[in-house]
Amino acid sequence: MARKIHTLAGYIYEYQRSVLDPEAFWTQIAETFYWQKKWDKVVEWEFDTPSIKWFTNAKLNITENIFERYLHTKKDKPAIIWEPNDPSEPNITLTYRELYEKTCQFANALKNNGVGKGDRVIIYMPMVPEAAIAMLACARIGAIHSIVFAGFSANSLSDRINDCTATVVLTSDGNFRGAKTIPVKAVVDEALESTSTVEKVIVLERTKTPVTMKPGRDIWWHDAIDDVSAENVAETMDSEDMLFILYTSGSTGKPKGIVHTCAGYMVNCYYTFKNVFQYNDEDVYWCTADVGWITGHSYIVYGPLLAGATTVMYEGVPTHPHPGRFWEIIDKLKVNQFYTAPTAIRALAAYGIDPVLPYKLDSLKVLGTVGEPINEEAWHWYHDHIGKGRCPIVDTWWQTETGAILISPLAGITPTKPAYATLPLPGVQPIIVDNEGNELKGNSVEGNLCIKYPWPSMLRTIYGEHERCQQTYFSTFKGLYFTGDGVKRDEDGYYRILGRVDDVINVSGHRMGTAEVENAINEHPKVMESAVVGYPHPIKGQGIYAFAICDMSDRSEENLKKEIRVTVARIIGPIAKPDLIQIVPGLPKTRSGKIMRRILRKIATGEKDNFGDTSTLLDPDVVTKIIESAGTAS
Repeated sequence: MARKIHTLAGYIYEYQRSVLDPEAFWTQIAETFYWQKKWDKVVEWEFDTPSIKWFTNAKLNITENIFERYLHTKKDKPAIIWEPNDPSEPNITLTYRELYEKTCQFANALKNNGVGKGDRVIIYMPMVPEAAIAMLACARIGAIHSIVFAGFSANSLSDRINDCTATVVLTSDGNFRGAKTIPVKAVVDEALESTSTVEKVIVLERTKTPVTMKPGRDIWWHDAIDDVSAENVAETMDSEDMLFILYTSGSTGKPKGIVHTCAGYMVNCYYTFKNVFQYNDEDVYWCTADVGWITGHSYIVYGPLLAGATTVMYEGVPTHPHPGRFWEIIDKLKVNQFYTAPTAIRALAAYGIDPVLPYKLDSLKVLGTVGEPINEEAWHWYHDHIGKGRCPIVDTWWQTETGAILISPLAGITPTKPAYATLPLPGVQPIIVDNEGNELKGNSVEGNLCIKYPWPSMLRTIYGEHERCQQTYFSTFKGLYFTGDGVKRDEDGYYRILGRVDDVINVSGHRMGTAEVENAINEHPKVMESAVVGYPHPIKGQGIYAFAICDMSDRSEENLKKEIRVTVARIIGPIAKPDLIQIVPGLPKTRSGKIMRRILRKIATGEKDNFGDTSTLLDPDVVTKIIESAGTAS
């Protein structure tokens, strides 16, 4: 097994070693895996085009490093524990042997339905074990999976099918989501009206929602695997063959198909999982993300299973059938590492601590956050009430494009600071540059976060749009991967992510990250959540426009806005006081919890339309409500 870091001194040693000789560092980790053929070269790269290759000409299959690698020692160990939406329904535990057999069987079913190496397969499924089985089965036969969150609209689904010219869609009849039953298959049917490449649709029966099955195209999952053998020899894959495509929103409105490849992604996910979460062999680990997001790919399925871990999948939502559901599951399954989003933490904190009190939470050893910088108030609530003051919080920074965590504490090893991602992981070489691309060296600096040396799990291209990949990530600062994020490196060398650079507001020459201003606004007891954008200001260049969700029960709007400004001035300084504050009923968020600030920026400048595709928002109607109340901003 690859070296696991146990001490701060060990981290410092490993980090220095990884920078001085990256090839030797990654070689030592890679050599712990099973390869059908070893690599000729560890890495070949240049960021101008870009061209990045790791473990050149190596041959492998990622699933052999999950199954064949562990079947002798872990065959009866739980691989996946699935917890259903309804707590009265029994959960399901799949051992490594059972998961292997189901993966091989479904891999053969895919081949029986015409799927081969290099074919693109869309997975549009709820959070059920079969979603993970589908991913692994595709990887087993060399098909390229592209998961689309099973809450996206038919239009969003058809766009993705058309972009990657998928031939097969894997879906379900329906999806239990809280108190709702979502007709998933009906969305697929609508999407396929505007596509021409899909030949087969395999449908899992989950909710018993009535569906229309098109003869010759649609087949039930249970029929597809009926009498199918569980014997399967893994396809030989090149290190740089595509493993999956995952679409992420683009500033143009057209989704970007981020491409990840087999070998580097495998090595990086495994290493980061083991070290960030300090996973031990007997632990139970739970990441609450959906497999439709990169977090679900890397830290529900691939990372944990490559480490021989027990990983929890949860079908439901945090608040159904009650706001203590997460804590109930933690106690029930004796979860040791718990990884969730700041959005979920803030939503649960809004219920107070009463829903937490019935649960012991004494199995927890590590807490994690992902998706956005966590504000200090939420960090302290999470630390004090869920971790009981004894569980380190790993505030992880990474992206769909990075494939794996890049900057994060190592649980119990790195001293933490609320709202700080802390230090880069070994093998990651961040650099801070000003707007002209000049490196800002030393501590107590702030600028644009770039990476100057490749890491194995980084994106290779945007599917079918390599020039767009170059323009988006490698053209802003020559010779560097540009993350798009602003960052502060403090006096201790710790990194604090300030939010997207286009979310960094320049007020009278002072650069302020939206996250920093939002943290201050959220400190007001009547503010539940906020989002801040810049807007053109005749004197300051940019002014600060704040959208805030507030409890208005005992305040006038005018007084509350005054109090918010006083709070911000107290925490950051008068320069950061919002020029305009608009009280709103909600914020435009994707289903992964990301606030779509580009929409808010347009509203702040007076636009009332041309917002691009809003169907992927959790609540598209909230945009209309914000526009209608825009005149109340003051």
